Amino acid sequence: MSYAELAHSHLLHQPVYSPGKSIKTVAHTHGLDPADVLKLASNENPFGPSPSALAAAHRALADAHRYPDGACMEFREAVATTRGVNPEQLIVGCGSNEIFALLGHVFLGSGVEAVMGVQSFPIYKLITLLFGATPVEVPMPAYTHDLAAMRAAITPRTRLVFLPSPNNPTGTANTAEEIAAFVAELPPHVLLVFDEAYAEYLDDPPDLRPAVAEGRNVLCTRTFSKIYGLASLRLGYGYGAKGLIALLERARQPFNVTGVAQAAGLAAVADVDFVSRSRTANRAGIVQLDQGLRALGLEPVPSAANFILVALPNANTVVTSLERRGVIVRPIPSLPDHVRVSVGTEAENKRFLEVLSESLRDD
Repeated sequence: MSYAELAHSHLLHQPVYSPGKSIKTVAHTHGLDPADVLKLASNENPFGPSPSALAAAHRALADAHRYPDGACMEFREAVATTRGVNPEQLIVGCGSNEIFALLGHVFLGSGVEAVMGVQSFPIYKLITLLFGATPVEVPMPAYTHDLAAMRAAITPRTRLVFLPSPNNPTGTANTAEEIAAFVAELPPHVLLVFDEAYAEYLDDPPDLRPAVAEGRNVLCTRTFSKIYGLASLRLGYGYGAKGLIALLERARQPFNVTGVAQAAGLAAVADVDFVSRSRTANRAGIVQLDQGLRALGLEPVPSAANFILVALPNANTVVTSLERRGVIVRPIPSLPDHVRVSVGTEAENKRFLEVLSESLRDD
């Protein structure tokens, strides 16, 4: 028998996530020097990790022959103090993506549904399909989650509702009041997965800890891949009710987070100045990109995150033209006439706008 005949049948139709192109790939494809290629495709912090996090990671390498702390105790305690929750309310993952997969193990399966926005983070849909459940994608007028429509999409079969704010790839954010009202209306058989991957870019992000304390079915997730600049180390966490976390722990594999990642994350949490500087620089970068794109006759979507979404004429052609000139941006399959551009340094943003102008003129 073939491998396909032995596999779960639904897996044969599983979509595969396509990450943003790497610098090495684009350099090789177009015969460029990798040092001259600019990547603005993956919403990374252009300033890298904090120096203290980098130093902690280097020190942790000396213990590479040892297994990491399987409970992530020191890291969990530091995050719990920062977030104002109990360590038993936290689960640590290999990026927040692993937390979403743990939710799939615990709550998803055949005959079950998960509700999400049609232009939200594609991993929600992929995780839902991977576990044989049905994704219910809700339209997003004005690139923003329609919470009333999402509430209407919930059925007795719904188990998870995914809500990111700010949203990737559109950059939009629902208000704290809208989200609080939405949480209050959710039926008891539904768990809200509130994705806070870009929350640190907001001055006053929505706070669902009171909802958790009230016993609402909420799991909030955060990542160290964005403002903390630790994307390569794959570190994230979720926080919610102790009973929920205990269930997710049953599905978590041992030693899922490396000692290097834990050490870097511990130092990153303490480096509040780095986070503050990154937030300030990001705000300036958003303004720079927004004004530059509008000067080219384009209409970017106002963004609350560290990237900006913009519609382009002949988007795929322009993306290829940008890559030939050594600039990588992210095409969006759910919005095929748009691209997403990560905020870079001031010089990187300037170069992107100049190269985009050339590409649009040539096209």
